[in-house]
Amino acid sequence: MSKILVVDDVKTELEIICRILQDAGMDVIRAGDGEEAIAMIRKTHPALVVLDVVMPRMNGFEVIRELRGDRATAKLPVVFCTHKNTEIDKAWGTDLGADAYVSKPFEPQQLLHIVQRLLSA
Repeated sequence: MSKILVVDDVKTELEIICRILQDAGMDVIRAGDGEEAIAMIRKTHPALVVLDVVMPRMNGFEVIRELRGDRATAKLPVVFCTHKNTEIDKAWGTDLGADAYVSKPFEPQQLLHIVQRLLSA
């Protein structure tokens, strides 16, 4: 079973994303901000991260920059799942190394398909 870290500071959105992945049989762990996410990644070594962009203490762009700069996490798949949905935001996320970018609101199957594709790659 794949361990997925979901990072979002909005509890309702965190729960929705977690439920989608859990219902598909994935082991889900959670973090409420970027700093907590970095600590959880180092402690639990998830197979993939679903990451919001706008969060307190450390935003998603800062998180992925740190992940990509560390040899131990440089290849960890990251899916941005965020309300920041302009073309500039998407380009910035891709330039920083995101493997996928999902804009909220999203269809559950869309997110699930992307996560499953990245886990099987």
